[in-house]
Amino acid sequence: MDDRRIHQAIDQLVEERQALLGLEAAGYATEVDRRRLRELRVSLDRCLNLLRRGRALEEFAIDPDAAAVRPQQVVERYEQ
Repeated sequence: MDDRRIHQAIDQLVEERQALLGLEAAGYATEVDRRRLRELRVSLDRCLNLLRRGRALEEFAIDPDAAAVRPQQVVERYEQ
């Protein structure tokens, strides 16, 4: 996946996250909204990790497209 597509995915996730955070701040968020916020956090972490891994591969003259998305179970354990 190229950087442009990853950035587009990140932009979409951030936009959705901002809308849900607005609901949360206004006191209108449901449990479904809160669950989706947790899912978005993991999805954003996965996208950002993919960008970093691709750039690291490129730095060492390895095809950055060889970077793969890390499993959800791995990025859920990342320290925030």
